[in-house]
Amino acid sequence: MSAIAGIISFDGQPASSADSRADSSNMMEAMNRYDADDEHMWTDGPVFLGCRSKWITPESAFERLPYYDPDHMLAITADAIIDNRRELFDRLQVGHSDRIRMTDSTLILLAYRKWGQGAPEYLVGDFAFMIWDEKKRLLFGARDLFGNRSLYYHHDARRLAFSTTITPLFVLRDVVKELHEPWLAEFMAIPEMFESTDVHSTPYRHIHQVPPAHTITVSDGQVTLSGYGSLEPKEMLRLKSDHEYEEAFREVFEEAVKSRIRTFRPVAATLSGGLDSGAVASFAARALREEGKPLYAYSYVPTSDFTDWTPNSTVADERPFIRATVRHVGNISDSYLDFGGISPLTEVDDWLDILETPYKFFENSFWLKGIHQQAGAQGAGVLLTGGRGNFTISWGPAIPYYAQLLKKLKWLRLMRELRLYSANKGIGKSRLLSAIGKHAFPVLEKRSKPDQGLDIPTMLIHPEFAARTGVFAKIQESRIGVNGSTVTDPLELRKDKLQSLAVGNKNGATATKLSLRYGVWERDPTCDPRVVRFCFSVPFEQYVRGGMDRALIRRAAKHHLPDEVRLNHRMRGIQGADWVHRMLPSWKPLMAELRQLCTDSSVSGYLNVDRIKAAVSRHEREPRPELAFHPEIRMLMRSLILYRFLKQFC
Repeated sequence: MSAIAGIISFDGQPASSADSRADSSNMMEAMNRYDADDEHMWTDGPVFLGCRSKWITPESAFERLPYYDPDHMLAITADAIIDNRRELFDRLQVGHSDRIRMTDSTLILLAYRKWGQGAPEYLVGDFAFMIWDEKKRLLFGARDLFGNRSLYYHHDARRLAFSTTITPLFVLRDVVKELHEPWLAEFMAIPEMFESTDVHSTPYRHIHQVPPAHTITVSDGQVTLSGYGSLEPKEMLRLKSDHEYEEAFREVFEEAVKSRIRTFRPVAATLSGGLDSGAVASFAARALREEGKPLYAYSYVPTSDFTDWTPNSTVADERPFIRATVRHVGNISDSYLDFGGISPLTEVDDWLDILETPYKFFENSFWLKGIHQQAGAQGAGVLLTGGRGNFTISWGPAIPYYAQLLKKLKWLRLMRELRLYSANKGIGKSRLLSAIGKHAFPVLEKRSKPDQGLDIPTMLIHPEFAARTGVFAKIQESRIGVNGSTVTDPLELRKDKLQSLAVGNKNGATATKLSLRYGVWERDPTCDPRVVRFCFSVPFEQYVRGGMDRALIRRAAKHHLPDEVRLNHRMRGIQGADWVHRMLPSWKPLMAELRQLCTDSSVSGYLNVDRIKAAVSRHEREPRPELAFHPEIRMLMRSLILYRFLKQFC
C-alpha cells in the first residue's frame, strides 16, 4: 500500500533543478499524513517519482520504491498488490528460486517488458502504477479493472503531475483550486451513490483522474488515456450437474480469498449477518487456520439505547446471525462495535478531509470509518469485505427469473418453483404471481404510472444551475432515472453495475483513502475479475433454483455457513438504521447550520435553498428514529455535507 506521486516536465527543465526539487519535495511533504513504513524519491532527467510505502505483503517488507532497473532503463512507482502471481510467474518464466522474494512492482515491470502497454491486461489485483521508460522517453501507467486504487493527475503545457490523492497536486506552483461545476451538478442530480458520469473528472476543474480499467501514456507532451480489459467470460459455463457448479464456484472463490489474505500482518474482515461477508469470512478463516493465524472480524451494531423500528422482515441488530457464523466457522475473533457518541454529523469534516470530495453514503459513514480505524489500530494489513457480492457471488433475483419462465411458457417449472419459493419466503402465491406478471409485462404497469422525470421533490440542485449545466439531459442519456439506473433486465443490470467506471471511481477512492489514513488495505474477493467472469458465465437457472433466490452460494456454502444464515430467506439486515437516533443530541446544531446555509449567498446558486428551507421548517423538531430513510431527512444531511465542502471555495 503506497501513496505515489510524480512529475514529468515537457519544457526541458530537469527534475534536479531548484524549482522542480521544491515541487517534488512539497508533494512528498503533502503525503506525510499517510501511514507508512518507508519513503523515497527518484529523479532522472525530466522525471521525478515518489512513493510513501506501507508494507503489506511478505515480499513488500523492506521493498524500496520507486525502483529503477538499470539494465532495462525502467523506473516504477506503484501502489499495488498483484493476485495472480503464480499465473504470471509461469507466463513470464520466472525461476522458482526467484518467486518467493519477487515484489509485485518487479513483477509489473517484468510484465511491461514482455507485453509493453498491454501489460495491464494480464494483471489481476488492486493497482495503480507509473513506469518511466527511459529508452522510449515515455511515462506509462494504469489503474486496475475495478479502480480499487485511485490515481489523479494535473496536465498543462509545461508538465504532467500525478498522485494517489488530490491534495499533493494542489501544492504545485500554478495549480489553482477551482470548482468544476459540471461535476458538482451531476453529483447533486444523480440519485445513485456515484458522483459523475464523466469518469475522468473530479470536483476540481484542473484535476483529473485515470478511470478504472484505463492506461495513461505520456509522450512528447501528449497525454493519452485508453481503456483495456473486459469482464466478459470467454464462454458460458455448461456443466453436467448442480454439484459441479457448486464445486467450480468454491474453487474460484477460494482462490480469490486466499490471494487477498497474503500479508505478514493480521487479517481482518467486516462481518454482517448476511451471505456475502459471511462467505468471505468463512473461506478466509479456514485458509488462515492453515497458517496458524486467526481472522479478526469487526461488526457494526446499533447503540444499546436504540429501539429497532424496522419492519418485521428486517433487523437492525444482526448479532444473532453473526454469532451463528462465528460459532460455525471457528478461528474467528469477533468484535461488536456500537461506536457510541459517534454519528454521521460528527464525522463529516473528517470524511471531507479523507475523501477530498463530497460524499453521499453518510448513513454508514460512521461505522465504515470506525471499522477501518479499529482494524488499523490492531495492526491489520488487510480488511476483507464482501461489498460487491450482491451482483456476483450472491446474485440471484427470483422474480425476474420466474418472469422469464412465464414468458417462455415453462408452466410446470414455474409452478414447482413458486410452491417452494412461497414456502421459503412466507409469501402467498397469488401475490407472487402478481409481481411476476408485472415484471414479465412491464408495459402494462407503465400505462398506469406516468414518467415522473428527474425533478423529484428532494432534488438538491438549484433549477437554474441545472439548466445552465444541462445536467438532466446528460444523466438521462446515461440511463439514469428517478430511482437510479433505468436498466430493467436483471442480467444487463448486473453487468451495468459491475462494469460501471463511475461506481469504480467512487468505491476505489473510498477504499484507497481510508487505507492511507488507517494503514489497512481494504480487499474484496467478491469483485475479483476471475470471480466476476465466472459468475457471468453461470446460467441464470443456477442462481434461482429449488425455490431459493441467491441459490448458488446457498448451495455451495453448505459446509461453510450455518443454516440459519445460509437458508435465511425471511430476515434482512439493515445497517445504519440508527443514524437518526444517533443524531438526536446534535439536531439543534444541525438545524442552525442549515439555516445558515439558507442565508449564505455563496452557495445559493448551487443548492435549492427554497426546498432546504421548507424541509428545515418541517423537521425543526427532533425527528423520530424511524424517519432514517425519509427522503427529506436524508436531503438535509446531504445539504450540510455539500455546504461544508463548498465553503472551501468561498
